[in-house]
Parts: sequence; C-alpha cells; structure tokens
Amino acid sequence: MPHNQKPRDAAPLAPARRRGAITGGHALVAETPRAANAFTPRLAKFRIGEVVRHKHFPFRGVVFDVDPVFDNTEEWWLAIPEEIRPHKDQPFYHLFAENAESEYVAYVSEQNLERDNSDEPVRHPQVAEALAEDGEGGWQVRRDLLN
Repeated sequence: MPHNQKPRDAAPLAPARRRGAITGGHALVAETPRAANAFTPRLAKFRIGEVVRHKHFPFRGVVFDVDPVFDNTEEWWLAIPEEIRPHKDQPFYHLFAENAESEYVAYVSEQNLERDNSDEPVRHPQVAEALAEDGEGGWQVRRDLLN
C-alpha cells in the first residue's frame, strides 16, 4: 500500500489515547479534541520503521513511535531557537537516530523530516531489538513484540 493511502480498516483512536496505533503499517494518529468527543483522524506522513532524515541537521533515524501532536516538556520546546521552533499541532516522531559520531533517541516534528533514500545501512543498535527488516529497505514492527 502506498505510504499516503489510508488503510481501509483504519478506525479513529479513542480521544484519551495519545500515542499512534499501527494500522496496516502506518501510524494512525488523532488530533486533540476540538470539541467534546470530536476529533479528526489522520495518517502520519511517516510510518513506523521508515528511515527518515532531518531537513536541517546532519542526522537520520528510524521511526519507532509517533505522537499525534507535541507531547514533550515545555522546557524542551522552549530550548529550540524560536526561528526554527516547530508548531506543536503536528505529528512528532520518536527516532532511533544516528549521526557521524553516535547513536541516540531523537524527538522530531513532522515538518523537519524527509524520507532518507540513501540506502545506507542503519547502525543504531536498538533498531534490531524493536524492528525487523521488511525486505524493501525499511523496517517493520517485529511480530513477536505485537500484543
């Protein structure tokens, strides 16, 4: 299924759930409620297991979780220089990230990510613990970790 096509079995998440749900290989996220019990479901641009690259900084990573909107501390958000600070009302991605020097976990807004088409191998050690190769150059959730 193309990454931008909505899965037929995608169902809206309950408003109380804030994390993305994996549906047909995509992360289904729900915007925060605008009115009582009213929200608009939408697909995150990047799926769990997709390899992405930061648009402005020299690192890349593999998506392992998605927040429908910003879900970190205000202190963390304010530490980002105002001229490049992202809007909070968009998906934020948890990445197994790597740069030339190290591997780490990153939290990045959708607007600052793009697909990584380099075909370079991913070296972050936690990727293989949580994900399995999908046979198409990407990763997918390991079936033994699904509940």
